[in-house]
Amino acid sequence: MFKGILIEKDESGYRSAVRDIDEAALPAGNVTVRVSHSTLNYKDGLAITGRGPVVRRFPMVPGIDLAGVVEESTHPDYQPGDAVVLNGWGVGEVHWGGLAQKARLDGDWLIPLPARFSPRQAMAIGTAGYTAMLCVLALERHGVKPADGEIVVTGAAGGVGSVAIAVLAKLGYSVVAVTGRPQDAEYLKSLGAGEVLDRALFAAPGKPLGKERWAGAVDVVGSHVLANVCATTKYRGVVAACGLAAGMDFPATVAPFILRGVTLAGVDSVMCPRAERLLAWQRLADDLDVEKLERISREVGLDEAIPLAASLLDGAVRGRVIVDVNR
Repeated sequence: MFKGILIEKDESGYRSAVRDIDEAALPAGNVTVRVSHSTLNYKDGLAITGRGPVVRRFPMVPGIDLAGVVEESTHPDYQPGDAVVLNGWGVGEVHWGGLAQKARLDGDWLIPLPARFSPRQAMAIGTAGYTAMLCVLALERHGVKPADGEIVVTGAAGGVGSVAIAVLAKLGYSVVAVTGRPQDAEYLKSLGAGEVLDRALFAAPGKPLGKERWAGAVDVVGSHVLANVCATTKYRGVVAACGLAAGMDFPATVAPFILRGVTLAGVDSVMCPRAERLLAWQRLADDLDVEKLERISREVGLDEAIPLAASLLDGAVRGRVIVDVNR
């Protein structure tokens, strides 16, 4: 038996609770991992609370991230004792995830834990930080350089935004943070933001084109915020979009793209190919100040993760939430 968060849905309703789970109930897979730490992401918040149709099969163990040690393996790349990390691949949605003390997985979904990070540090980064790095790589791939001008990061106080600011600042970019929580301004500046703007400046319907300002952007908000960021991006600038915290809509025109040559680069972390995952994690090891992880993250136990899920969806959680599944 092991402990985990179990989501159930039946005639009695939708519910999430910490349960004792029989190991025989684990899904099929060729690697069994003894989980050390997981995280609480936006998608996990939707799954735990039932506010979004994230979970496709019931019962379900949520948790799109995990770090731990291989316990059993028939996969050629992994042996018992190997330290591993998992992000995405539908885990916590269609396959049992990381918010439990054990997980059984397809070894192709795993990557080795980078030597620079402990399991706890890897989960302080988690899918949010790995996604942030994918956004930075997208900006670089499209030729955005520090000398080109300011990079705006929306949803800045969240997990993706916090890591994006820290990485971009270390790489020499001038970063402007956009947040709906002005009380977090000093926190954002401590990560490397040179300026902090109120989200209200971006949240209302705007003009098809505004004054050019941004050489690049990392957006996790979507909706009017993304539309206004695109409308104020400089000629040939690049916007990396990876989230929809304000909604899936995109109330914009084609003007920024056909008159200024702006690139809207979509960033997906769930099904991202293995080679890009390995590159992103290597770059995180190189370009993220480990000491900033303590500022970005806090740790809770399994029992605390369930009530915290609603707060995360309400925008009341700053940075990253690490879940120690053994406390």
